[in-house]
Amino acid sequence: MAAKRRDVRESAFILSFEMLFRDDTVDELFEAAEMIDDILLNDEVRALVEGIKERAEELDAVAAKYSRNRSLARIPRINLAVLRLAVYEALYDDKVPVNVAISEAVKLTEKYAQEPDVAFVNGVLGAFSRDLKKDNG
Repeated sequence: MAAKRRDVRESAFILSFEMLFRDDTVDELFEAAEMIDDILLNDEVRALVEGIKERAEELDAVAAKYSRNRSLARIPRINLAVLRLAVYEALYDDKVPVNVAISEAVKLTEKYAQEPDVAFVNGVLGAFSRDLKKDNG
C-alpha cells in the first residue's frame, strides 16, 4: 500500500527539522530515524529531504524575503523547517499545488508549533503565494 502524501510530508518535515540541529548526511538521518516508529522512511521521504537539504539556502532566502518583521536568524527552527518544506513543494513538486503546500504547512505548524507561529507561517506563505501568482499569471 502506498504511503499517504500527508505521512510522507510529516516525516520529511521531522527529518528536515532535525537537519537544522545536526550536520548529518541524509543517510545518517535515515539511519538514526530507523529506531523511531512514527517516522516513515521511504524513497518519497528521502527525495523530499534530499531536495530540501540541497536547496536549503534558496529556500531560506525565500523565507527571509517574505518574513518582513523577522530576520532569518530570529525565525524559530520549527517554523523554518515548515517554511522550507512548503516552499520546496510549491516550487519543485509538480504534483503538489501551491495552495495544498500552504494548507499542509499550516496544519503542521498547528500540530508542532505555538499558536502565534501559525499566523506567521501562514502570512509568509501567503505573501510568497501571491508573488508566485503574479509571476506566473
